[in-house]
Amino acid sequence: MLQLSGRHLPDPDAHHGPFPQPPLGAGHLSVEYAPRPTAVREARAEVRRQLECWGVAERGEVADVAELLVAELATNALVHAGSRFRLTLSAAHGVLRCEVADGERRVPRVLDAGTGENGRGMLLVDALAQRWGCHRDGSGKTVWFELGTCGADGCGRRQP
Repeated sequence: MLQLSGRHLPDPDAHHGPFPQPPLGAGHLSVEYAPRPTAVREARAEVRRQLECWGVAERGEVADVAELLVAELATNALVHAGSRFRLTLSAAHGVLRCEVADGERRVPRVLDAGTGENGRGMLLVDALAQRWGCHRDGSGKTVWFELGTCGADGCGRRQP
């Protein structure tokens, strides 16, 4: 872990009224990691620690799924970009957003992994996240996904 920054999000205004409120203590966290083998494990641990702090870890499978998907994106950053990567977490209005930014401009694709040993990371993200996407940032990219945290039936599940 190289750099840590964080802040709490402001209380939602009337514009966001129909959405479930964020869990107590929810906010924003951003951590940068060096390209070393322990970085993925450190990122997973940070996700768990932060979601417990925000009170999100008690909400069903959210923490487990977030840890798994962050590990997949962090692994992709190490394997394909070989650069530092930044993990950003934010929780508000019943949504947890996880982002992994790295120095590679190539965008990820969901592959049919078949019987190969690799290539299932984005398949998992696509299957388990409510939404996900990627955008290019200068010389790199940011891959993100969202999970629902509100605890209601269907919260965080992809709509048909």
